[in-house]
Amino acid sequence: MSLYSRIAGRGPNGFGYGSTAEEVTAGLSLAGKTILVTGCNSGLGLETMRVLALRGAHVIGTSRTAAKATEAGATVTGQTTGLACELSDPSSVRACVAAVKALGVTLDAIVANAGVMALPELTLAHGYEMQFFTNHVGHFMLVTGLRDALAADGRVVVVSSDAHRRAPREGIQFDNLDGAKGYVPWAAYGQSKIANLLFAKELARQFGGTKRTANALHPGVIKTNLARSMNPLVGVVFAVASPLALKSIPEGAATQCYLAVNPGAAGVSGEYFSHCNVAKCRADANDPALAKRLWQRTEEIVAALPG
Repeated sequence: MSLYSRIAGRGPNGFGYGSTAEEVTAGLSLAGKTILVTGCNSGLGLETMRVLALRGAHVIGTSRTAAKATEAGATVTGQTTGLACELSDPSSVRACVAAVKALGVTLDAIVANAGVMALPELTLAHGYEMQFFTNHVGHFMLVTGLRDALAADGRVVVVSSDAHRRAPREGIQFDNLDGAKGYVPWAAYGQSKIANLLFAKELARQFGGTKRTANALHPGVIKTNLARSMNPLVGVVFAVASPLALKSIPEGAATQCYLAVNPGAAGVSGEYFSHCNVAKCRADANDPALAKRLWQRTEEIVAALPG
């Protein structure tokens, strides 16, 4: 447990910075529930799958390859199904949607957890900056593709980040989605994370009048494989800071597990969470016009992708 977690307080729901995924799901029986978790092979995704399966849920875990997802599932106690879902590959995402539907299950929650972070050099996927495409467009395709499989009270949980505050001034640079007008690693990552937030907000609006919910979250600052693409000097900072300030993986997975299954989150929609409680996001992340514009632009991007 980090030093900060020992002194940090708890929020209105009794959970806080130092809460773990096991703590926020303690006493719950998830028998009969089916939950999809992307990026299940390591870090927060693996811990989320482990804890939800431990509580009795059937967890459909995705990774870049079916082999990685299946191997990860074999390390946890409970029922898991491993599927491939390479979020930067539209054909892989579509195949994952088809595979989930072929299982004939109803999804009680989708946890959009996977992602890439702060790529040091501009990298493109289908003509778009890789972080924007992977973190936002890939998950957009997956979640909207599985919308019909979501339970009547199903929950969509989108892992964003407080790094959304590093997004460009205009939030989304619609005229620079390919990075051709300039690329700054952390700004591009921030753009992908504010896109995650705007997606969850607009999805929540579309869920209005139903029992379905959509929320975004900041998991905390955790040293996981997400940092694998960063500048090596940043990795040194992580190594030094980790014992003192960074959340552990069980602490980092707490907020997404809380939103996916805790009764306290039932009916809560369109919010941004941090440390298992509602938090403030950047002002323009609450802009419904920006959220709708991003949704429409993303639909256009997806429609133009190869079959």
